Amino acid sequence: MAIADVIEMDLRSGVLAVGDRLPPQRILAKRLNIDFTTVARGYVEAQKRGLVDSHVGRGTFVTGGADKDRRGFASDAAPDPRRVSAVDFSMNMPPEPDDPGLIARMREGMSAVATNLIPLLRYQGFGGSGMDKEAAAAWLSRRGLVPSQERIFVTPGAHPALLAIFSMVAKPGETVLSENITYPGMRSIAAQLRLTLAGLPMDADGILPDAFAETCERAGPKALYLNPTLQNPLTLTMPEKRREEIAAVARKYHVPIIEDDAYGFIPLHAPPPLAAIAPDLTWHIGGLAKCIGAGLRLAFVVAPDTKAIWPFVSAVRANNVMASPLNVALATRWIEDGTADGILRFIRAEAAARQRMVAEILPGGTFRADPISFNIWLPLTNGWTRSTFGAHMRNAGIGVVASDAFTVNGEAPEAVRVCLGGPISRDRLRGALDFMAHALEGPPAMAASFF
Repeated sequence: MAIADVIEMDLRSGVLAVGDRLPPQRILAKRLNIDFTTVARGYVEAQKRGLVDSHVGRGTFVTGGADKDRRGFASDAAPDPRRVSAVDFSMNMPPEPDDPGLIARMREGMSAVATNLIPLLRYQGFGGSGMDKEAAAAWLSRRGLVPSQERIFVTPGAHPALLAIFSMVAKPGETVLSENITYPGMRSIAAQLRLTLAGLPMDADGILPDAFAETCERAGPKALYLNPTLQNPLTLTMPEKRREEIAAVARKYHVPIIEDDAYGFIPLHAPPPLAAIAPDLTWHIGGLAKCIGAGLRLAFVVAPDTKAIWPFVSAVRANNVMASPLNVALATRWIEDGTADGILRFIRAEAAARQRMVAEILPGGTFRADPISFNIWLPLTNGWTRSTFGAHMRNAGIGVVASDAFTVNGEAPEAVRVCLGGPISRDRLRGALDFMAHALEGPPAMAASFF
């Protein structure tokens, strides 16, 4: 049964394709160190399921039973235009999957989840079921994290998790720290909770350890927020050595670290998360918005210790009750059957292709980006201001956000974040980048298109 199950799983995940020839039974038995008859019975079971077909003298071949199921689920119904809502281009979005095979697998997961539709419409226990936490643990292990299940929580998105954590660690008026150019959501959370948010100076590797230590001495901060991998909006990734230095300062001054690892799954070989370097100090938030899809509204949170569990549960439940069981079940299904990895591979490849396009069109040294990030950070020259440039690009089909949204302390620089993802196609993106490059060649007056 296990052999047939694995054949079906590999077919659904794309490891096997229709027409592939399976290993001869005796060779597979030798490789797996099991009896020949066990393999034979496994192939017979796979044939009963319509997954393979055997031909005497030729071998056993994949026939695509799982693909037939997928085509059956992908009905001819057209998308409801009422569901095609306006896109919020102010958000930093990953490229959207457009591969028919991948979309079919995603739909198949929804079909499988629908078999448990009625139970999933009920209230559920907070933090995810045992199987959901197992899937979360498997996903987090890709980042080198191996926490116990009692410290893992499935939450309704990274933003609610951040709101709950900061409501626990700091009171109104108290100081919390972040990068000086940081995720806008952190600024909103601090304002909502009436916290004093102080930005730390940065270099190309992230916040400066000495500045962090000096602020700890002077201000007694209650927490440090960091987005250390493909940081939004600067796209920088803090190297491992700097992470260790930051963790050492945090440990010396007993400052909790809130690690927003929204983009941590995007690089193939990212530095270890702070939660792996200082697990007893760090709240780790592994959001799924950037690596699978924002519409799931899910994040996996790892608490630093068991003492923090109940205050966190109370804080999140008071604001959100629970994550949507339907969404949690779908994420678990996609992680278990390999669809989530397929989505992640697509996002990586498409983000890299779009960054190559940027490098072809914009002059080198005029922008900051990572070869696999979803955005670029664009300092403005030739008299362009962030407001005039944003207005000029408003109808270009890509998201341009002024630096004001990201700046914690001091005057915002004349710079913008430009998002390369979302529903825009490569062709439309190329057109928007050409339009942008043309505008940046001269002052705003030269690019004016109205009289």
